[in-house]
Formats: sequence, structure tokens, C-alpha cells
Amino acid sequence: MTVDQLNSRYGAPGRIVFHPGFAGYPEVVLANKYGTAEIALLGANVLSYRPTGHSPVLFRPAKRDYNRGESIHGGLPVCWPQFGRLAIEGMAAHGFARVMPFEVRGTEYTEDMTEITLGLKSSAETKALWPHDFDLEYKVSVSMKLNLKLTTKNTGDGPFGFTAGFHPYFLVRDRDQTTVRGLDGCSYVDARDMSDHVLAGDLSMNTEADHVFTLPPAPKHEFALLDAGLGRAVAMVSTGSGSAVVWNPGPQGKIADFEDGDWRRFVCVEPVTAWPKAVSALAPGESHVLSAAVQSTARQA
Repeated sequence: MTVDQLNSRYGAPGRIVFHPGFAGYPEVVLANKYGTAEIALLGANVLSYRPTGHSPVLFRPAKRDYNRGESIHGGLPVCWPQFGRLAIEGMAAHGFARVMPFEVRGTEYTEDMTEITLGLKSSAETKALWPHDFDLEYKVSVSMKLNLKLTTKNTGDGPFGFTAGFHPYFLVRDRDQTTVRGLDGCSYVDARDMSDHVLAGDLSMNTEADHVFTLPPAPKHEFALLDAGLGRAVAMVSTGSGSAVVWNPGPQGKIADFEDGDWRRFVCVEPVTAWPKAVSALAPGESHVLSAAVQSTARQA
């Protein structure tokens, strides 16, 4: 659908507005009294989130244009049907959803919430990469928080395994002045050398990190990124996640689209279904939900 068609069918002036985006695919802005978020239909990447009265929550590099099939770095990408590289042999890192165009399935708004529902279904293109029938639905809403809900449904006649994750690049003043809270006592794998560790206390982000934490069984998990430079905390609550990744590449990490020094301006705290292997097989007709809620708050002690 064109931008005009999307605005006519799904838009709402001042609340839900579509405009041209990457590679000819639209983007949408969600707005209300609590803040704004911008989402690219190409990859369903949340490009920005800014609560009212706060600075932006997500880091986005200077690059502003991508071609079809290119991974968007920065913002808040969706990783599906695998997180990382190890779950599905031969598949690109973080799967293919982040390079596919999503369809708009609906929008909704109330006085306190603005929401869009996006979807991706199996097709000849996806089956060339992964031979399974699926329906992937993604709800993004702005309320007092940024709310994310990713639902994977097996629409085929056989089981499949998958991993999924949210990959938020949280904007910080300086990486070396940030701390991640909520992982005390968790075991983790340092993915740089696959060594095993256990975290004691908070995680100080004063060096590069690629740590994959195993989360204890619980209905939900809570994390906080404390940013002394900006004087704020970004709190996140996730469900459906058995792992969490904390990542920053440091000055030696060469990431496409990043300029020198960009590594200082973000820390990733990523809720993941499981790592490194696929989650338990999803039977035909079954669904799995990964959700997260992000809120910018005053810095905690």
C-alpha cells in the first residue's frame, strides 16, 4: 500500500502518521501525550522512541537510508527466527525478519495508548531461507511505556524450533559511565571466547562486552540501564525470555553504518527466548509470545 493509502485506512491525524521511508517502504510515527515512536515497515525496526519531556531512548547512527535486504543497525531491531548465529545452521546472523517488509494489520488508539500491529507470513521468499510455515505478528504501542509484543505462530503441519530477541540500542552519554542492573547472580557465557562466568552485583560497562546471561525461571524479568552521564535510568521488563544479552563492541568492533566513537553512545540489553540453541519445538497451531516494556525514569541510586 502507498503512504496515502495507509494514512487513509490506518492513520489518525496527530496520532498515527505514515510517511516515506527506506527503499520505498513507509515508516509510521505513533504519538500521544506520553511520547512518540517511529517504526520502519522494512524490518519492523523501531527507529526511535522519545518519552515526553525526556531525551531519545534509542541510539541511531548517522546513516539514514537502507536498501531492501540490508540490516538496519541502531534503534530496536527484531531478531527472528534466530538470535545470533548458532540456532539454525546456514542462516544469517539474527535471522531474516529484520530485512523483510512487514504488512500493516491494524492500528488502534485511546486517550492513553497508540498502537500498530504488523505482520510477516511465510512465503516462497522465506521458505528459500527456512522451510517452515509461520505467522509472525508484532504489536508496538506507546503508552507510559514503549510496549513490544512479538507472537510466533506455527501455521504448518510439523514442529519447528526458533529463537527470537529484541535488540535495543539504548542511547547513553558515555558507555563507560553506565551500569546494567538486574543480572546479579546469573551465569553467563562471554561470547567472545565462549568462557563461562557468574555475575556478582551490577555490570559496569567500562569495557567491550558480549555476555549471554541465562535467566532464572520467572514470569517476568526486570532490568535497568543506569546512565550517570544523562542522569537517568532506562527500565525494561520482559516476558517469554530465557536469556538476556548485554553487548557493546568497544573501539575495536567494526560495525557497518557506525562512525568512529559511536560505540561510546549505546549499550544493548537484549531479551532473548533462548541461546544458543532453538527453543523447544513449537507444534502446529501453537504460539509463543516474547514481550518487553521500556520506560525512561529518573536515575536511581
